[in-house]
Amino acid sequence: MNSTTIRRALVPGVAALALLLTACGGEDDKGDDNTDGGTGSGDYSLDTTVEGEVAVDGSSTVYPMTTAAQELMTADGSAIQVSVGQSGTGGGFEVFCAGETDISDASRPIKDDEEAPICADNGIEYTELLVATDALTVVVNPELDIDCLTVDELIALLKPGSKATNWQDINPEFPDEEITGFIPGTDSGTYDYMASEVVDGDAEEPALRNDFESSEDDNVLVTGVAGTQGAVGFFGYTYFEENTDKVKALEIDGGSGCVAPSAETAQDGSYSPLARPLFIYVNNASYNDNAAVKEFTDYYIANLETIAAGAAFIPLNETDYAATQAALAGIGS
Repeated sequence: MNSTTIRRALVPGVAALALLLTACGGEDDKGDDNTDGGTGSGDYSLDTTVEGEVAVDGSSTVYPMTTAAQELMTADGSAIQVSVGQSGTGGGFEVFCAGETDISDASRPIKDDEEAPICADNGIEYTELLVATDALTVVVNPELDIDCLTVDELIALLKPGSKATNWQDINPEFPDEEITGFIPGTDSGTYDYMASEVVDGDAEEPALRNDFESSEDDNVLVTGVAGTQGAVGFFGYTYFEENTDKVKALEIDGGSGCVAPSAETAQDGSYSPLARPLFIYVNNASYNDNAAVKEFTDYYIANLETIAAGAAFIPLNETDYAATQAALAGIGS
């Protein structure tokens, strides 16, 4: 089964969720303001007369959520054609800033010293929209007798130049087991977040150790960790939830004791520093000039809570959702 098949399997309940959206959205005429005042649970009147195409690429982590939005909108009667790629956050920003896509999925903010200047040089003005929260999850082979890592231990494990090849190199009380790693590739926003926000943030170019196997395909990481004794890896919480029978999630001690990854701990801030924001970036010109892009984006944000839940992500709290609504309203102003 390829990675696209794996990720599309994350939204098997699209038809049932579409019924919920239809019940919430109603059949009223479309008004001037298409965002709701709640937390994105479906108060939206979809304009099924709008046709056209929307091009999306970027983060493999956000991919299931944008795919869920597209499938829900189609099930709700839309004829808009949305293509969703998953070249990684960095790869997505490259084509976005070249004007080749309308929306870019991202598991980190756009970098001021890299992608943002390319967008500026090409005249691409954009709006960042926070869409969900993720709990970046460190996993190990289920047979490994380790349940929690401190942040210092995580840094020792993943830092550039790390010589740790046995778990006892990290902590003498850990099992005498060889370390094998399976981590996201360097184009991944998941890699960037771990490198810049957790492990190597003071470096000019944050990075992780380079002797672990890497892949942009999270399914490869799951398979590697599940099939290798003593193995470790990390990816978004969604993929862990899909593979709890294959890998074991480690708790993380950010200074206040060991905390397991979950929707609750990511939202309340206790799963620190591995709770992270997820975004879509919208090309302002596409939104204002292409009715299909506007309709898809408005629908996405109006139904954000339902879409996030349907794709197994952590919905925004009311404060963050209000900020996303405000950012969306500002695109056309």
